[in-house]
Amino acid sequence: HHLPIRDTLDLVGGKWKLHITHALAGGPLRFKELQREIGDITARMLSKELKELEMNELIKREVFATAPVTVEYSLTEYGKTLKPVVLALYTWGAKHRERILKGNKK
Repeated sequence: HHLPIRDTLDLVGGKWKLHITHALAGGPLRFKELQREIGDITARMLSKELKELEMNELIKREVFATAPVTVEYSLTEYGKTLKPVVLALYTWGAKHRERILKGNKK
């Protein structure tokens, strides 16, 4: 009964995965671009999270034969199906934040 929720949280939970997928929603990014877009994530953590997201078919890694080699990350079609989930979390979070901030002003 609760397994789908657990599976979803295992897949996109943690501090960075939703940030990564949100950043890639705007289009493909190179590793350093992605790191700058997200902010405080270390290269090691970003690499780890990208591998997990790729393993779960949410993002794809594309290598271009340039000098030096160019690597871009993008959402897969399957990864794009997360958009309504992320939007729902954002909407709820914005309302929650507003509610809490109003409560703290009283």
